[in-house]
Amino acid sequence: MSWVFLAGDLVYKLKKPVRFPFLDFTTLAAREENCGEEVRLNRRLAPQTYLGTVPLTEDDAGALALGGSGSIVDWLVVMRRLPADRMFDRMLQEDRIGAAETDQIAALLARFYRAADHPAVDPTAYVDRLMAQQAENRAILTRRAFAVDHTRLPTVLDLLDQRMAEDRPLIEERARTGRIVEGHGDLRPEHICLTDPIVIFDCLEFSRELRLVDPLDELAFLGLECRILSAPAIGPTLVAAVADQLGDRPPPRLIAFYTAFRAMLRVRLSLAHLLDAAPREPAKWEPLASRYLALAEEALR
Repeated sequence: MSWVFLAGDLVYKLKKPVRFPFLDFTTLAAREENCGEEVRLNRRLAPQTYLGTVPLTEDDAGALALGGSGSIVDWLVVMRRLPADRMFDRMLQEDRIGAAETDQIAALLARFYRAADHPAVDPTAYVDRLMAQQAENRAILTRRAFAVDHTRLPTVLDLLDQRMAEDRPLIEERARTGRIVEGHGDLRPEHICLTDPIVIFDCLEFSRELRLVDPLDELAFLGLECRILSAPAIGPTLVAAVADQLGDRPPPRLIAFYTAFRAMLRVRLSLAHLLDAAPREPAKWEPLASRYLALAEEALR
């Protein structure tokens, strides 16, 4: 939802003036506010990377400038550019991740979750939100227009509904006992850079509701994305290390549920690209969705 401009050692992000059911960036004021929120929230895990915001100005002659003296026509987030060769996803694909790196990531995430806001969350409403997301998955994924396995798909959706009903008391108890935090919201390997110190960036800034998560949910998501990158051992290692440092002892079935739940969300989001008027890389999305479906099915066994 941003245009990204690389300029030497800096990165500039300009919000697109778009409107979706979950956000509205069509006004200058909304984009300014969101830029500020992106900086504030991402400084929790990347304080030296997010440098601030800068106005895009236009003078009387129509010339645009960053931080100029003309009228403000937009706002941008300013970041330090991170080294591509230290990105977690790339290092996973090149088999350059060992115990030292996973230990460092786990330690950073454990510190983050301990320090994060632990808001009071209504347990029933929290699980109802998960159920609403699952209902949306079902409504979109059962469209016959998508070339996914429509024999396996209903079975996986039904199994996930059943598991959610069975695990509802456990998830509600975690919400009731303060396990829910204002987390990152989009914890993927491509949002982790193994510099010194480690940087975790590009959090989900536009919805606090979607940032309110069980840390185990975020960690299961990270593990799922590592599986997609052919690194299946990373997720369980990180979950175990972070949970141990938080003094958490989750039952394995909870991690399996969160993994399957996130996988089905990724099935939906992958296929949603094909609903665009002119999707980028159209051949990519259905095979990727099928991989996520297989991982959801595996987690529910």
